[in-house]
Amino acid sequence: MYAYVSYRVGPGPDAEDITSEVFERALRYRESYDPKRGEPMAWLIGIARSAVNGAFAEPHLALDSVEEQTAPGNVADDAVRRLTLADAASRLSERDRDLIALRYGAGLTGKEIGAILDMTRNAVDVAVHRAAERLREALGEPGESDSR
Repeated sequence: MYAYVSYRVGPGPDAEDITSEVFERALRYRESYDPKRGEPMAWLIGIARSAVNGAFAEPHLALDSVEEQTAPGNVADDAVRRLTLADAASRLSERDRDLIALRYGAGLTGKEIGAILDMTRNAVDVAVHRAAERLREALGEPGESDSR
């Protein structure tokens, strides 16, 4: 859960607070969970999405979870890369940021994301692929369609 939240809002105290809030809400409203409607993880991610959206007017992509930290000698390059990625991600739609966070931040499969967003696995895979392409375009990197 922390991985998803930190991917959306950045690692650190804000992500920790929101993650705690997710579990507090889950405990408070545990009677509302209906196993017939989906897996517990889908229910928790739904709570997390709501908490993230409520916590920040401008959610952003956390950069620490996108790539591993670089060597200490590359701090300037690392900072530029992170700022560039944050700027590109901020130009994506809320849906694209959410899809990328669910797939790469939380590490969920297409099937798991589909259960959360009420989409088929195939639709999720296509949507994630397109969101990643839009992120590449925002970064100025050639995408798959450019290499054909």
